[in-house]
Amino acid sequence: MKKEIKRTITVPENVSIEIELPKIKVSGPLGRIERTFNVKAIEIAKEGQSIILKKEKATKKEKKLINSIASHINNMIEGTLKGYEYKLQICSIHFPITVKIDKQNNLFLIKNFLGETKDRVVKLKPGVDVSVEGDIVTVKGIDKEAVGQQAADIEMATRVRARDRRVFQDGIWIIKKEKGKRKD
Repeated sequence: MKKEIKRTITVPENVSIEIELPKIKVSGPLGRIERTFNVKAIEIAKEGQSIILKKEKATKKEKKLINSIASHINNMIEGTLKGYEYKLQICSIHFPITVKIDKQNNLFLIKNFLGETKDRVVKLKPGVDVSVEGDIVTVKGIDKEAVGQQAADIEMATRVRARDRRVFQDGIWIIKKEKGKRKD
């Protein structure tokens, strides 16, 4: 049965949102995020300090789409307010792993992984800050998807192949995901 679906998102006072369909821009204390939503069937409108997503006679698929867009917008708001942070730990049992950040070429280099002579390289995404302190790698940013993807790329670069995973537990592993602390 088709029915009207309406979802309201309240926007905090120190966050501003511009809707220029198909783009939505969110600006806050930590920065600005822009995202494109190629959705023509759903109405997106701004009324005061809230955003309204609605569709008359919506199907289940359109309801899912409204909820997904609302979640993306909420993540953008949280990112501009608090930011996102992932922590990864460097675990080396067999060979000491050396990690280096090449800011000039925008690369994350992993040296001597499992005794390999060739470096494993991860490209750093724009808008994501990566730092290394001891055996902890910190990935920070305001875009949840970019920060999560950067952490996953670093973790996947040290994936062990063609060896017994129970014995070779070396790698860089995600140990913590959190929203950043609010900076007022």
